[in-house]
Amino acid sequence: MRDVAALARVGIKTVSRVLNNEPNVSPETTERVHRAAAQLHYEINSVAGNLRRSGQSTKTVGLVVGHVANPFSGQVHAGVEDVLYPHSYSVLAASLDDDAEREQRLVREFLRRRVDGLILTTISAEQTYLLPEISRGLPIVFVDREPCGIAADAVVGDNMGGAREATAHLIAHGHRRIACLADRETLTTAKHRVEGYRAALKEAGLDYDPSLVTMNLGSTNAARAAVTALLRSDNPPTAIFAAQNLITIGSIHALRDAGLQHTVALMSFDDIALADALDPGLSCVTQDPRSMGALAGQKLLARLAGDQDAPVTIISPTTLIARGSGEIKAPR
Repeated sequence: MRDVAALARVGIKTVSRVLNNEPNVSPETTERVHRAAAQLHYEINSVAGNLRRSGQSTKTVGLVVGHVANPFSGQVHAGVEDVLYPHSYSVLAASLDDDAEREQRLVREFLRRRVDGLILTTISAEQTYLLPEISRGLPIVFVDREPCGIAADAVVGDNMGGAREATAHLIAHGHRRIACLADRETLTTAKHRVEGYRAALKEAGLDYDPSLVTMNLGSTNAARAAVTALLRSDNPPTAIFAAQNLITIGSIHALRDAGLQHTVALMSFDDIALADALDPGLSCVTQDPRSMGALAGQKLLARLAGDQDAPVTIISPTTLIARGSGEIKAPR
């Protein structure tokens, strides 16, 4: 705060009044203080008393997950808590709802509370806004989606390998026209899954047909509409690879709408609730999000304990589960 006051050419009390939104400070002075605080990456410390009492540790960790409506996020959260709670850390969790602006706002809020570290699932194209915190030594671990523009620890699924295996499974059952439906193309997870799909086609000697690939599907309803359009096309697919669990749900609805759930094969990346109770049961390549959350928590604990090794990316394996939908054979 003294540094901010010196840069803004005001007193420390004025800095405090401005940053606490107290009245009776001129607009010019307010602007100078905010400009100085931004230049120095200063955030008001709302838990300064706690820091003094706890030796500079708040025993809190900030967790940002992708979307509260996605069960995957809940499992990641559970895995993080499995690891951190026994070490007396409280997890402050929030959902970014796939909104890049919300992502940065949530991170700022956690930083104001002086969390000891961050575990993040991100949606923004790059995370260079975190460089000041990384330079200060704040431990940050990414989960599910790799960081871009910065070097940091990450725990991710085998997105390319799992997608390749799912697509190869459909090819092994005779399918040659396989549709691929994926999330936003700005996400590394979506890009890697499409790359895995393409790799399986290439390995089987099949041509890549861009008309069978639909990306930027951000909701179940969007996926349902995309599959419906594919099924109504002049040369529809005989199989579908749904590269995200919410897209899978939309695909299931579209196939049932058309009465084709026993005719068109379906492979999902990630499992869904009651997948084995469907008719046919849902075949998938599944990750273990709870394990991924636990691995992220373990890596964060290591950093908090002083681990200074270079950042690493941990690849969590996928498992193929055959339940029926992915084993539907292609028509002759």
